[in-house]
Amino acid sequence: MSAPLSAQDEAKRRAAARALEFVTDGMRLGLGTGSTAAAFVDLLGARVKAGLNIIGVPTSERTHMQAQSLGVPLSTLDQTPELDLTIDGADEFDARLRLIKGGGGALLREKIVAAASKAMIVIADASKEVQTLGRFPLPVECDRFGLESTRRHIQSAIADCGSKGAISLRNGADGHAFVTDGGHAIFDCALGAINHPEKLAAALVAIPGVVEHGLFIGLATTIVVADPQGVRLIGAA
Repeated sequence: MSAPLSAQDEAKRRAAARALEFVTDGMRLGLGTGSTAAAFVDLLGARVKAGLNIIGVPTSERTHMQAQSLGVPLSTLDQTPELDLTIDGADEFDARLRLIKGGGGALLREKIVAAASKAMIVIADASKEVQTLGRFPLPVECDRFGLESTRRHIQSAIADCGSKGAISLRNGADGHAFVTDGGHAIFDCALGAINHPEKLAAALVAIPGVVEHGLFIGLATTIVVADPQGVRLIGAA
């Protein structure tokens, strides 16, 4: 007998179930990465088993393995370059549908897949909602060549945008530097508050050595938020 879900895990599952209502037969779906996205893929697998016809494009090797194990038909962006909908989680979001993502290390592929989609639904429990982005450390994915030089450029860009905080190289569970599916490193920037997210996003992406950053701006169209009181939608339904 499986252990009962925690209140947070139950909220994630309710958000995932609500997002599943947006999925229709024949859709080309981007499949996100992380614990909330994994709850959605579990539910999607059950729907596929019951006869739902969709094609999924995973945002990470982890999601690929999960979806494959559940019998979800999969493709790639090379084979299916235009998607109807991406459903993914977030580490943090605000009322303007701006996100911080990348806690699971899949931000580059998550952003590529989201940008290939007509719409992006974000599923989250209410603990991820903030008034000002930055409580969650901002991930910045970088080429492994010249990391210290790149780190200093990141630090300068953050200061120029009115923020500050420690910048640390992410380590994996084995204690060695974390390596993304694309072979890159990640700096986690503990800023506390990001006063100018759009300005910082533009400054970071302009740095040679920065592959991508975890600020997702202008990509989410709807956020499905679950809390003990129920499920609500932010943005277009």
